[in-house]
Amino acid sequence: MAATKTVSQLAQSHNSLTPRNGVVTLFGYGIQVRVDRGHLLLEDGVGPDRRQVRFPRVGHGLRRLVIIGSDGMVSLAALRWMADQDAAFVMLDRDGSVLATTGPVRSSDAKLRRAQALAHSSGAALRITRELIKRKLAGQQYVAGDKLLDSSTAQTIARLRASVDTADTISTIRLLESQAASAYWSTWGNLPINFPRNALPRVPDHWRTFASRHSPLTGSPRLAANPPNAILNYLYALLESEARLAVAAMGLDPGLGVLHVDTTARDSLACDVMEPVRPHVDAYLLDWITRETLSREWFFEQRDGNCRLMAPFAVRLSETAPTWGRAVAPIAEWVARAFWSMIRNPDSPLATRLTQSVKREAKGGRIAPTVPVPSPQSICQGCGKVIGIGSANCAVCAIGVSRQRMSDVARLGRAASKTPEARVRVSATQRRQAAARYGWSPSSQPDWLTEGVYTEKVKPLLARASISEIARALDVSYPYAAAIRAGRRRPHARRWAALAELVGVTD
Repeated sequence: MAATKTVSQLAQSHNSLTPRNGVVTLFGYGIQVRVDRGHLLLEDGVGPDRRQVRFPRVGHGLRRLVIIGSDGMVSLAALRWMADQDAAFVMLDRDGSVLATTGPVRSSDAKLRRAQALAHSSGAALRITRELIKRKLAGQQYVAGDKLLDSSTAQTIARLRASVDTADTISTIRLLESQAASAYWSTWGNLPINFPRNALPRVPDHWRTFASRHSPLTGSPRLAANPPNAILNYLYALLESEARLAVAAMGLDPGLGVLHVDTTARDSLACDVMEPVRPHVDAYLLDWITRETLSREWFFEQRDGNCRLMAPFAVRLSETAPTWGRAVAPIAEWVARAFWSMIRNPDSPLATRLTQSVKREAKGGRIAPTVPVPSPQSICQGCGKVIGIGSANCAVCAIGVSRQRMSDVARLGRAASKTPEARVRVSATQRRQAAARYGWSPSSQPDWLTEGVYTEKVKPLLARASISEIARALDVSYPYAAAIRAGRRRPHARRWAALAELVGVTD
């Protein structure tokens, strides 16, 4: 049996490690992150396809270094270099799990962490949980009602959100959240997923709809079985890494959560803080898959049916990390202030390290500019070729699509012209035009307006008039006006005067 061709992990156009939106993503094997003569040296690749770049300490533009995979080395000097430059380090797996994160080191406050540890006994945990879930359900209500146009589901989520205010235990809030999630994700089930037409024979049937948020492989969102859920898992991983960095920057312990129970190898507080931002990620994915076409080459299926992201595509998704960081920052600060409020005698107001809101208020309340989410890559709906944002087809496929549309329009037009209503309108128009012809007298025509004048003077000037102007002047249809303008049809003599007036011929 012939060997199967290996799919290239490196895109031909992706040979640069220039930061995009402040993010550089490394993938492949033998990844190296080290310092060489004061410069941060990055290297990655697969096989002979290698990339390398050196960043100086000034003007590098690096804010996030994302590594996909676990083959390679990161030196301690490199971590110190990134810490000095306020750049975060994130290590992800393509199955949507966060392996490691580290960011700028901040000194922690013992009083704040003690208040965090005592949150369940002080009542702060219930108050924080209630607010986080209310914000999350508000976002899900918006997506269900305004994006998915499912008013009944939006009303159900609104009712459950109102019940959160009266919930007196965190367990009750978790139950309300799970009920809202069941209703919310049920509206996604039949959402179609579009692939290029030439790739459809290679696309598994279960990839063509969103289906369930729970994977048939695990019974949970882990190990997604189709592309949209794999994308969502990866975006959630980016959001979780940003939430970890945010709570750590505020001096909190990422592992001591309030909504999520304590679990080994999970930063529960980071998972808590990311909850209100999840609907923002959902809306981003929804806008994408309903407007754009997904490329078959962005995904591969493992032998157990697990759908994974190809590395170049994961790089594109990693560029959204700063957006989720900005979205989670005010949530993390609010949670920190909620813990801080339980301290009896705080030394000073809690610093807003992430949003700098206190400094902005002191300087007149200026609002920090928002940065939009990077636009996803657009591909042709026919062949899968990369095209410009906002286009549906490449220049080659657009020709066939236009022909098909014209054929469809013509077929629909022929069918519509044979309906009883259309026949009645045609008969009425024909009777009206016949009466106008028989009622017209040649003596009412100006003496100078002869057939020769129309042919030699009026007809050549009709090319300057628009089809709509001719149609309004003669009270005829657009196709007939177009035929007159092109010279394919010669109008009745009674219409020559109107056309002469339209083009400015007086004698």
